[in-house]
Amino acid sequence: MITIYDVIKKPIITEKAVEAKETLNQVTFAVDPRATKLQIKQAVQKLFDVKVKDVRTMNTKGKEKRFGRTTGKRNDTKKAIVVLADGETLEFV
Repeated sequence: MITIYDVIKKPIITEKAVEAKETLNQVTFAVDPRATKLQIKQAVQKLFDVKVKDVRTMNTKGKEKRFGRTTGKRNDTKKAIVVLADGETLEFV
């Protein structure tokens, strides 16, 4: 079983994520691949003390990459887009 501290790995801060945060009140996180939408919602509400309206998730498969002569594979990842309720804000330092 994973705890709320294991669910959220880190916030994703890209141009697209920052624009969505400012205009649509959405925050993007890298999350544990085993985490469900309900677990992500509970973790964000408890850790950041905000009200969550919706959670959308996406799984991305790791790419095959070459490292010199050998080939390797990047890790599979899971991303969650969390929509905050009206009037709620979340700031990262």
